Amino acid sequence: MRFVWLAAALALASFTLIDSRAGGMFSPTEPNSHPKTKGVPPVPGAMAPSISMQDTTGRKFNLSAYRGKIVVLEWTNFECPYVARHYNSGSMQAVQAAALKEGVVWLTIFSSAPGKQGYQDGRGADYFTAEKGAKPTAKVLDPTGVVGRAFGARTTPHMFVIDETGHIAYAGAIDDQPRAVLPAGAVPRNYVREAITAVKNKQPPAIRATAAYGCSIKYAGN
Repeated sequence: MRFVWLAAALALASFTLIDSRAGGMFSPTEPNSHPKTKGVPPVPGAMAPSISMQDTTGRKFNLSAYRGKIVVLEWTNFECPYVARHYNSGSMQAVQAAALKEGVVWLTIFSSAPGKQGYQDGRGADYFTAEKGAKPTAKVLDPTGVVGRAFGARTTPHMFVIDETGHIAYAGAIDDQPRAVLPAGAVPRNYVREAITAVKNKQPPAIRATAAYGCSIKYAGN
């Protein structure tokens, strides 16, 4: 089973689509463009790391404190054009609001290092989240990248859905449209919404892992 999880993680990482370090534009074939993560990231079916976090109020908590609830992790960077697409259209806020109404815990995570694109301190994270009209359960500050690396988060956005038992039910892209500008008439398939519905119905999601797309997370040391 350990070999299967490792193979799945390596396969998922090899197809992750991210931006170019040079200009921040979409460049899926750029060599060495994946941010470095340590260890083998968890994959769907594995237990989510029991890891400590800190939100913008200074409150420290462990992810395991939400055991018994569905949890969504959203890595974000408000300077990223892919994130902007979801927030400017209101699609991210809509999925978030529907999830929260159903009792889901939504954690928005900032893993950019100080001095790098997307970095926010507590005040900045609060301001820009409110300016976008988003209301996650908590905004998590991760300037050292410990949380992001524990999950193998590579892009913004990068999404994880964790079931009530603490297992990862879904990991990857928010939808099936890996682009910063949505074509006219396109109707995205939202994998996160599907995963939440499946978990609530005690079913495995039809799609449990996809290639995350967007801007590379600007980790410290990368």
